[in-house]
Order: sequence, then C-alpha cells, then structure tokens
Amino acid sequence: MLNEQKIKKMRKLATYESGKGRKQLRISKYYRSDYIGLSLIKNFFLTTIAYGLLLLVYFGSKSDYLMDNINQIDVVALGVKVILFYLVMIAGYSIITYVYCSVKYRQAQEGVEEYYQELSQLKKMYDREETKAGKAAKRRKA
Repeated sequence: MLNEQKIKKMRKLATYESGKGRKQLRISKYYRSDYIGLSLIKNFFLTTIAYGLLLLVYFGSKSDYLMDNINQIDVVALGVKVILFYLVMIAGYSIITYVYCSVKYRQAQEGVEEYYQELSQLKKMYDREETKAGKAAKRRKA
C-alpha cells in the first residue's frame, strides 16, 4: 500500500540530494578547519596567479615609460611596493575567503542536519510499517 507521506518525504530527500544537497553533503564530510584550510590554500595559489597576471598587464601597459626611464627608477622602492601590494592582496582575499567559507560551511551543516532529521523520520515510518506488518502476520498465524 502506498503511503503519501512517505512518498512526499522521499521526493523531498531526493530533490535535496540532487540539488543543493550534493554540495552540502560533500562539504559536511570535512572538518570545519580542514574545509577552510583547503579553501585558504586554493585562495593563496589563485591569488598569486591573479597577482602575477595583474603585474604583467600593468608593466606591459607601462612598458614605454619603463624603457625610457629605466636608469632613473628606484628598483628597491618599486620592489617593496610590489611586495607590499601582494601581501595586502593576499591578506584581503584570505579574510574574504575565510568568512565566505565559514558561512558556507555553517549553512551546509544546517542543511545536512535537516536532511538527516528528515531521513530519520522516514526510517521511523518504515519501522512503524514493519512492526504493523509483523503483528498482522503473527495474528494470521495464530
């Protein structure tokens, strides 16, 4: 016999698993510190690549000026500015990544917790049905 409540619950669970639950279930497999740490490592490499590309574009656009004034440029001061800007960029994006991943992890934990509650409710429905079927079978035997 079909139970509409079970069907609705299973459909809700399947929709979650195939939608936003796919990412949330993957995120929830990590410890919070591991998830955020991995994201920060990715952030470091991606920010470094982006910074390198920005430097190439900037110095490429200023190449005429650099070639004309190569002897008058204070290379040490320029190097210090480049490194300071890099450190500021890394720090800024790391803070943004940390906050973003913390919020994302918390939302994933809440979503997965709700998913597991729904799953346990579905299991209770099956258990109740099973005990009813077992009692009915015992009555028939008696």
